[in-house]
Amino acid sequence: PRYRPDWASLDARPLPAWFDRAKVGVFVHWGVFSVPAWGSEWFWWHWQGQHDAAYERFVRRRFPPGTTYAEFAPLFTAHDFQPRQWAQLFQRAGARYVVLTTKHHEGFTNWGSPVSWNWNSVDAGPHRDLVGELGEALRESNLRYGLYHSLMEWFNPLYLADKQNDFKTQSFVLKKTMPELYDLVLKYKPDLIWSDGDWEAPDSYWNSTSFLAWLYNDSPVKDTVVVNDRWGRGCSCHHGGFYNCADKYRPGTLPDHKWEMCSSLDKLSWGYRSNMSLAEVMDGRSMIEELVQTVSLGGNYLLNVGPTKEGVIVPIFQERLLALGRWLDTNGEAIYESQPWRVQRENTTGTVWYTSKGPVVFAIFLLWPQDSVLRLSSPIPSPGTQVTLLGFGGTLEWQKHPGKGMLVTLPHMLSPPLLPRSGWAVKLEGVK
Repeated sequence: PRYRPDWASLDARPLPAWFDRAKVGVFVHWGVFSVPAWGSEWFWWHWQGQHDAAYERFVRRRFPPGTTYAEFAPLFTAHDFQPRQWAQLFQRAGARYVVLTTKHHEGFTNWGSPVSWNWNSVDAGPHRDLVGELGEALRESNLRYGLYHSLMEWFNPLYLADKQNDFKTQSFVLKKTMPELYDLVLKYKPDLIWSDGDWEAPDSYWNSTSFLAWLYNDSPVKDTVVVNDRWGRGCSCHHGGFYNCADKYRPGTLPDHKWEMCSSLDKLSWGYRSNMSLAEVMDGRSMIEELVQTVSLGGNYLLNVGPTKEGVIVPIFQERLLALGRWLDTNGEAIYESQPWRVQRENTTGTVWYTSKGPVVFAIFLLWPQDSVLRLSSPIPSPGTQVTLLGFGGTLEWQKHPGKGMLVTLPHMLSPPLLPRSGWAVKLEGVK
């Protein structure tokens, strides 16, 4: 069918199946904000939009008097950016897709946008097509490629004029936003468009439905592309493809619509901060817990890193990503291409979460039981029920719970502290 440029028609489009199967992605926030590398990727807004005293003080201490944000662009060098290394890292992290910021709210584009003269990565800074280079490397590694794009730009005069006119004029949309979105799609053929910067104006201002109708009907990625829900004020959690709803969104119960949780390894920022401390980095246990809870509730998990201005993903982020990958190497069968089960978590403990694949059920437990006996009250076993622990050879002994459910005896030799990690998955075959 051809889709009409209205939400009733666009929202009826089935979500391409690859996205739900993928489950795990990596988010990359990279731009001119990586130069001051302080506070957050909203540096320019806090400094010159809000005139935050801490940001003003930071610039006074670090940069010559009269420094402008534009002067940070030449320092955004990407000297050490090696896209194939990034792609290899993300693949080893277990990611099935990667989302790169092509343009944040600062307006600097990480490709040679024809409508962002001298404020893009080809004319200034790296003098490289960062979007294109990473896309090529990811596709060599068989990873799906997503493009984050901010609809708005804080200080663009065209946007500010439209805003002054209460968004009754559309100069910015017609001359900047839409030409860039069409250019990104035609040039890079993304698997995903992660829209943002939508909250100040309605979708009618952004011409969102017209763009999405073209994307779904006539674009080179019409059958495979996936989009999120940030297409205008009030759209989030209501319209679009999959739902983000809010940053770090946790629904608590199983939603009736496909969703994604975006989270960041740096708990205080999405962009790189040079003064980040170890205590501010998500630990391995929290990372696994977020992933498991998200997938059990039918979501995808998009985990963010912020590279340095030179294009380095710092070792602590690499370590966390590789730890995630090792966990998925063992337990990925319970994650990738899974579906929510009829019960998502054990209410008795709150540390056991379920996923399923057809008749097979996976119980993922985040804490190892002290007596090495796993109590599962939700699965109903049958005489032919078989239980295995992913990553461990052989079947496990189990017995019917005196109340309901089952008791599974776990291998003693694996119990902590011999195995100091979080998250183990048992595979249950022949249960209801």
